[in-house]
Amino acid sequence: MVQSMTDASPAKWHLAHTTWFFETFILTGQLAGYRIFNPEYRLLFNSYYKSLGNHPMRQQRGTFSRPSLNNVLRYREHVDEAMHRLLARDLPPETLALAELGLNHEQQHQELLLTDILHAFWTQPLRPAYAPPAERDQTPSTAPLRWISHPGGTVEIGVPDGSFAFDNERPRHAVLLSPYKLASRLATNAEYLDFIHDKGYQRPELWLSDGWDTVCREGWDAPLYWERKNEEWREFSLRGWNPLNLAAPVGHISYYEADAFARWSNARLPLEGEWERAAVERTVAGNLLESWTLDTRPASTTAQGGQSEEDQLFGDLWEWTASAYLAYPGFRPASGAVGEYNGKFMCNQFVLRGGSFATSASHIRATYRNFFPPHVRWQFMGIRLANYER
Repeated sequence: MVQSMTDASPAKWHLAHTTWFFETFILTGQLAGYRIFNPEYRLLFNSYYKSLGNHPMRQQRGTFSRPSLNNVLRYREHVDEAMHRLLARDLPPETLALAELGLNHEQQHQELLLTDILHAFWTQPLRPAYAPPAERDQTPSTAPLRWISHPGGTVEIGVPDGSFAFDNERPRHAVLLSPYKLASRLATNAEYLDFIHDKGYQRPELWLSDGWDTVCREGWDAPLYWERKNEEWREFSLRGWNPLNLAAPVGHISYYEADAFARWSNARLPLEGEWERAAVERTVAGNLLESWTLDTRPASTTAQGGQSEEDQLFGDLWEWTASAYLAYPGFRPASGAVGEYNGKFMCNQFVLRGGSFATSASHIRATYRNFFPPHVRWQFMGIRLANYER
């Protein structure tokens, strides 16, 4: 039940809230004779759905000493059994669509569980490890950074009708892209160290105004979970403390840091349309949850698809884009309470693409739009550089 900051949630709450979703949105109205496990849970585990009534403030979740973990697990068993009975029947498309949304919602929380556990363990003075250390390559190599050119033009982005996607991925629409190029891989820890050594955190000309204010206010001088000890950098991860892997992609980077690093590199961050156009015909493959690395990997010395394609588009780290999280033209939220799922957060956030090593391969796709505020660093976030063709 540890809640290490307002943005994070206790592991017990994640288990209960994903269960609450199925009970509240599906079972209560679709399964005749369904017995609600505990009517008080309807309020307790409601995250932010205002149309369903009141809910506790997010920062209070760490105070939920009751229900116990055993009761939460019993709640999950109760709801799972009822969902099995419901799904054994012939169901209307609307119910099946809600069940699919619920499964994808749970996959989102699987990743959030790991990000929140990492932050909780980081705030512990003992800094415990979630998993045992992994065997590491003693001579890691960094794939040379190359620039992959794309012609631009009028292209369509977003999900066409007929396949599952979140509402913020629709409707499919045309965007105009100037000719551009993307870095062949994610920016590495070694490259980010060069930025630090060049006084990147001390040069206001590299930073957006709000980013510079955040650096000064928070005292940032390196990515989250980095620490210098005896003149050597090390990094805290789900596998505990490890020497900084210079060849691995730099992670736990805010939008502000990613943007400043891009300026320092005489580059920029990609637009989400540019990223999607590069990824849309690629197979979803990479360092994703099913690999159970619980960490990032260096880019391969030869890009997965050959010398003309980007590496690490899927997995390893979510990639910041320069695109504000806004509604696509013609966006309409779903009717009812599920319409609050994404649309009401389309303000003061930036889009990330591609998934991370904690994202399920069956969950991610080229059109998937993740989103976070620009100061956030606790997610598994990294940097891919972009530039316009000259």
